[in-house]
Amino acid sequence: MTNVSSKRLVALGADHAGFQLKDALKADLADGGYDVLDLGTSGPDSVDYPDFGRAVAEAVASGRADLGVVVCGTGIGISIAANRNPGVRAALCHSGLEARLAREHNDANVLALGSRIIGLEAARDALHAFLNTEFAGGRHAGRVAKLSTH
Repeated sequence: MTNVSSKRLVALGADHAGFQLKDALKADLADGGYDVLDLGTSGPDSVDYPDFGRAVAEAVASGRADLGVVVCGTGIGISIAANRNPGVRAALCHSGLEARLAREHNDANVLALGSRIIGLEAARDALHAFLNTEFAGGRHAGRVAKLSTH
């Protein structure tokens, strides 16, 4: 995975269902020259996905990390947890196309994946597209601004 993005530090978090996929993507990121902030978990023992979604969201929203990746069994719960932080736009993606459009149109800053739903190669494709796509701005900027208003 070539690092063509200006984003350098990626925060990762997963529950017990997602830790193997997280670890595989972590290795890919390191091989691609990215710095990784691994916020856990690192084993099969049952843990609560909201804790890891929240940790990644806090890292991204605070600027400690440039982008984030969260993984649970379906990607749904952990994406909901991450999106509770108003500084996060987490997108649950199943393909490179979805990940590219999430960055390009929605300025997503956290990629959510479901380890029981998506295979390793599709996850890698989504991660690559997510990391190597910039927000298009323009007509999308006003729409994204509305995501942060209450």
